[in-house]
Amino acid sequence: MRTIIGLARASHFGPTVLVTSISFFFAQLFWWEGPAMVIALGVFCGQLVVGWSNDLIDYRDDLSHQRLNKPLVAGSITPQFLQKCLRVALLAAVVINLLGPLGPVGGGLSLFAIAWAIGYNFYFKFTILSWLPYAVAFAALPSCMALSKEVNPPMWMWLGGALVGTAAHFLNVIKDMNEDHISGIKGLPQRCGTKLSAVIAIALIAAALILVMVSDLSLPPVAA
Repeated sequence: MRTIIGLARASHFGPTVLVTSISFFFAQLFWWEGPAMVIALGVFCGQLVVGWSNDLIDYRDDLSHQRLNKPLVAGSITPQFLQKCLRVALLAAVVINLLGPLGPVGGGLSLFAIAWAIGYNFYFKFTILSWLPYAVAFAALPSCMALSKEVNPPMWMWLGGALVGTAAHFLNVIKDMNEDHISGIKGLPQRCGTKLSAVIAIALIAAALILVMVSDLSLPPVAA
């Protein structure tokens, strides 16, 4: 049980469940519940890859800050075990996305979003473009499902996703702002500071809500 809890915490369980739930909601706009659950499973595996790779990359930094809320630092799981689980999750994400209901087009876009999220872990979070992987990934999440049914994603879908994703980035960084400065992580929120980051996040969420309210939320006919 300790290992399972450790894996869940290393996956950043809250955001993982949230993104998976959102994917299931959007999948049901285009598919019945069975395929929608498979699509959500593929997204879930991708989120495991993102979360687990993040904890592995940040392990030494987390250790230096004694972040005992991180399972690797707390010792509930080992880096070697997490690496093995990461390989399994990556294989599952590739297979389910490409061979599942999304197909090569939608599944390829889903994997493209996962690749951007991993790129954040390795590179983007240290740069002024730290928001970009979040924007791309959240824009691709609903759009990949539309494209899998040969539906051109409307503007509110991809632009709204990009706005919400960027807001999520600013909000997510706030809690670790001080430690990030010590570690030399200089993404856009760290450069803006806590107060300005909070203001930007609120403004982005407000912009997404306005976009949804003024947009026609009806979708084009879904291909059979």
